[in-house]
Amino acid sequence: MTLFLAGLAVIVCAGTLSLLTQSFHRLSMIAGGLGVSVGSAIWVIPACQSLFQNKTLAVQWAWGIPQGSLILEIDPLSAFFLLPIAILSALAALYAMGYLRGHKNAVGAHWFFYSLLAGGMALVVTARNGLLFLIAWELMSVASYFLVTFEDEEPGVIEAGRTYLIATHIGTAFLFVLFVLLGQESGSLDFAHFTLPHASPWWAGTLFLLALIGFGTKAGLVPLHVWLPEAHPAAPSHVSALMSGVMIKTGIYGILRILPYIGTPPAWWGMLLIGLGLLSGLFGILSALAQTDIKRALAYSSVENIGIIALGLGIFLIGQAAGAPLVALLGLAGALLHVLNHACFKGLLFLGAGSVLHGTGTKNMERLGGLMKTMPWTGTLFTLGALAISALPPFNGFLSEWLIYLGALHGQDLNTASLIIPLFLGIAGLALIGGLALACFTKLVGIVFLGEPRDPKVHAHETHILMRLPMLLLAAGCLAIGLAAPWVQALLQPVLADSLGLAPDVVSAQLQPATAWLAYLPWLALGLFSLMAVLTALRWVLLRKRTIAQAGTWDCGYTRPTARMQYSGSAFSQPILLYVQRILQKGNLRIPQGFLPTAASWNEEAADPVQRFLVRPVYECLVWSTAKLRWIQHGRLQWYVLYIALTLVVLLIWKFR
Repeated sequence: MTLFLAGLAVIVCAGTLSLLTQSFHRLSMIAGGLGVSVGSAIWVIPACQSLFQNKTLAVQWAWGIPQGSLILEIDPLSAFFLLPIAILSALAALYAMGYLRGHKNAVGAHWFFYSLLAGGMALVVTARNGLLFLIAWELMSVASYFLVTFEDEEPGVIEAGRTYLIATHIGTAFLFVLFVLLGQESGSLDFAHFTLPHASPWWAGTLFLLALIGFGTKAGLVPLHVWLPEAHPAAPSHVSALMSGVMIKTGIYGILRILPYIGTPPAWWGMLLIGLGLLSGLFGILSALAQTDIKRALAYSSVENIGIIALGLGIFLIGQAAGAPLVALLGLAGALLHVLNHACFKGLLFLGAGSVLHGTGTKNMERLGGLMKTMPWTGTLFTLGALAISALPPFNGFLSEWLIYLGALHGQDLNTASLIIPLFLGIAGLALIGGLALACFTKLVGIVFLGEPRDPKVHAHETHILMRLPMLLLAAGCLAIGLAAPWVQALLQPVLADSLGLAPDVVSAQLQPATAWLAYLPWLALGLFSLMAVLTALRWVLLRKRTIAQAGTWDCGYTRPTARMQYSGSAFSQPILLYVQRILQKGNLRIPQGFLPTAASWNEEAADPVQRFLVRPVYECLVWSTAKLRWIQHGRLQWYVLYIALTLVVLLIWKFR
């Protein structure tokens, strides 16, 4: 744990030094960016020690706060989540050094809160006391709020930050109740005392629902996702990459960490997670298809991918409930691997979207087009991320989703129809989600990077090397994880063994027959790349002595076609969204009038139905009801003292009744 604490100290000192030197822009940038990168990189060492050596690192100090204990521990589960936190925090910090060059806001405050966010996430996955966990959770939440509102001069940023702050504290309230109940039952807030083997089904179910709501709010499960598509587009792009890539995964970590403490899971826990996973996946990707803002589309795509992870966790719980260890292993392996994969490709895509914004000044895809010519590095790397998130082989997204498919397929051997049906729905739903994801990212790549520029006022330029290098490393990671499938499976074995209480050899023996074919995936990829190289060389040989002429394509009968006549993003997705258009989109039509109409228009706007029909009405009702109580706050000090006295009398009566 010495290295973990050293990395934490380096990060906090770097953020503090950057804040103190923010009057000197260059010094503040170097202190914050390099310090956070170095400190985060140090965390990779203890994480790898725990994973590869299958051991637990721990440290404990006395703490004078009641029920509080300074217990930090890195076991295989913590290490698996700490690894992407460390890597993405370091890469996003390097990217920020290029992204924030010449930024008009003082960057010292940014690096201070960035260091608190990175440190808070690391403490969340290593804390082993309920009070310490909640403090780290609050530190992570508040730091990310200040990062979301960093560019507060932009319209809508303050409102997005307020939405995020309210939502995250609603989730924290449920977690507070969860830990109070666990501490009351076990007599301590230390995780080691939380085990409740004889808890009644009603009590265990209550604790599970509290954990699901509290952690699901941070993860972005539908309908608890409302903050996510507001906060991610408002935040600086490297912060969006960090929040989407790893911060929302702390919600998944929390669910996995709490599950062993609340008893053997019944089947309905898994069914509920499969249902929420399918709802989040379908809703998220359909909403992403309806967007014209690149970052907002990526934010809804994060909701979709959290749904895929929840689907894997649901298969894992059903396997546990049915006594089918292979189903449980495959479901959990797919969910965990998708946590790692999503950190790679979603981090890459958000950094790519930030490069587009930095290089063009807009994130509205309807104004973009043809960026592959002016931003070839960004366009190529973004396309690789789109291939990975669409689960196309040999990239990493294919591997994790295929493991989830395998878990659900092996579950069809169960003898209980009530368990087979949700697994079958999981297979069908994941296939539909995958097809829609491919359409969504075909739209993003095609509209933004291909074709011709749609707006002549947009002048694009390639980004700084500090912004391209992290993207290149993440793209390499997306490909490397897919090609290294057999070794990645070995990386998962300590986490799976620790989560299921099995020996690593037993886990390997059970997984080997189902996943043996993964050893051939690198060779198939090598064959595919070799074929592409041969065809490219053959084309060059055939065309090297021929004159290649350029001519215009068919212009549909227009005598003077313009770039504005290209397909727009809305037109591309309209046939797919036709049947859900009334739910996900609002349109304003101005129809032609008279025999010689002079103007007509159609304006379409994506709208979140959860926010329109649930969150907004509840919020307006609360505003109305609290306005009726405004008479209590009248400014008279003596009445406020009376309120306090009456409250104390009521508490004394309650205590001594």
